[in-house]
Amino acid sequence: MSITSDHASGLHRLRQPTFAELYLPKLVTVWREGYGLADFRADVFAGLTVAIVALPLSMAIAIASGVTPDRGLYTAVVGGFIVSLLGGSRFQIGGPAGAFIVLVAVTAERHGVDGVILATLMAGLFLVAAGLLRIGTYIKFIPYPVTVGFTAGIAVIIFASQLRDLGGITLAGKEPGEFVPKLIALAAGLHTVNPSAVAVAVVSVAIIATLRRWRPSWPGILIAVVFAAVASAALSLPVETIGTRFGGIPRQLPLPALPVFSLAKAQAVLPDAISFALLAAIESLLSAVVADGMTGRRHRSNCELVAQGVANIGSALFGGICVTGLIARTATNIRAGARGPIAGMLHSVFLLLFMLIAAPLASYIPLAALAAVLVVVAWTMAEKQEFATLLRSSWGDAIVLLATFLLTIFRDLTEGILVGFALGAVLFIHRMAEMTGIEERTPLVADDRPDDGNGERVRYDAGLAIDRDVLVYRITGAFFFGAASAIGGVLDGIADKRKGFVVDFAAVPFLDSTAANVLGRVAAKAHRQGIRLFITGASPTVRRALLTHGVTPPRARYRETIARAVADIKGGAVQPAAEDIAAS
Repeated sequence: MSITSDHASGLHRLRQPTFAELYLPKLVTVWREGYGLADFRADVFAGLTVAIVALPLSMAIAIASGVTPDRGLYTAVVGGFIVSLLGGSRFQIGGPAGAFIVLVAVTAERHGVDGVILATLMAGLFLVAAGLLRIGTYIKFIPYPVTVGFTAGIAVIIFASQLRDLGGITLAGKEPGEFVPKLIALAAGLHTVNPSAVAVAVVSVAIIATLRRWRPSWPGILIAVVFAAVASAALSLPVETIGTRFGGIPRQLPLPALPVFSLAKAQAVLPDAISFALLAAIESLLSAVVADGMTGRRHRSNCELVAQGVANIGSALFGGICVTGLIARTATNIRAGARGPIAGMLHSVFLLLFMLIAAPLASYIPLAALAAVLVVVAWTMAEKQEFATLLRSSWGDAIVLLATFLLTIFRDLTEGILVGFALGAVLFIHRMAEMTGIEERTPLVADDRPDDGNGERVRYDAGLAIDRDVLVYRITGAFFFGAASAIGGVLDGIADKRKGFVVDFAAVPFLDSTAANVLGRVAAKAHRQGIRLFITGASPTVRRALLTHGVTPPRARYRETIARAVADIKGGAVQPAAEDIAAS
């Protein structure tokens, strides 16, 4: 796979980044660019906004993970601060994640809380090593259907894990960790449903949903939790609270200490530590990519992995659990107007202040309200539209998606990712094998000139692109998940003042859903900036994949040749051509 750019300055090629470009924290970059008082004010507001969202979520995730709520707060305070301090993304927010609930709960059940903390520290060491070995580049190769499948699977598991507290169900024994036995045990305890707990949960969900629709700028989660706590205390509702189950939360951070260690213990938790590291890497880099799409910035993946590793080590030293980048809170940070990593650091500082001041009040929070919060989180994180799109995309993507989804639910998260990745690789090889062959066809040229009379394609005319108003890229080779990151990085560099941007697909025999999704983000960015994007030379198969993932008029327009696209850009044509009509 290669990509070249032809314009007045000549041919451009990708080069190897320097060490500083790979590992310099974004905090330093932002400071060098000039960080002023107005930026600090914006970051203070953004940090406070995210802290208000993170306060109940951190406790809810910790409880669902089988540990006490204070450990979720330690994770957000210590881990979140380090992620922003050392990270390779300007806007990444770190802390405990819903995706880890299943893994942490299983590890706690097998090895106790000490085992969870030791596994977290070991995962941090693995992540630092992965970043220094530049493995972050390869983690991006995970196919898009795999990430959607395991995210949806995690959402289903989170929902199932909250059914007990949602209904206030009393079980005869310990709640099973596996999905099917859990549902069987909960069904057997349905006769113990607590109507008060159900009412608290329903009202909490209703408050969050209503505020998200009519007052999206309000902290709906915090308002719902506070309302549930006040109502439960005022009405003396017979519901379980943080105080009745855990005795409240402490009002200070513990002193740092190494977890209980022995060689036998380390060997026992090694598989869990590897799972922690793998999921933390995937989640954090996925969150960073989402942040890039929202802001037009580019994160440093290997720097981010090093920061995530140090954050997990720091969290473990203070008794916290796994840390990773958080898509929802990162998006909240961006929407709140954050200017740089200071916002993420301040979010941790505000959380610590909340602990110092309001810790006694946390005892009154009903567990049904926190379960309702996680149900909303599960509903949000399940990428329902993307799931449906992939099911319609192709039979291969659907198989990878469903295999990852079902294995995540019924077997194991790590197994789901590994099998999904393997199926994606096999599917790619199969598709490439189908593309191999020999046929007689009319030579495909990059412009409107005829061939040279011998059936050979005329050499690409760089003169078409020597124009200050037009930028032309030609992609050659299969555009798939293994190349989507590198190509996407180049195509994202369209934040200039040119009128038009042409991407020629004449030499692309195959395009998968991950690459189509990348180009969809590029098209959306170009449309927001008023840059006209033209796709040329796309085969019917490639065009169909692009259209499925949102590369549609008016975000992008289709032409048969580069010459036609350049002529339309220079002529300022805005009416849809026959190719656009066929595409739509």
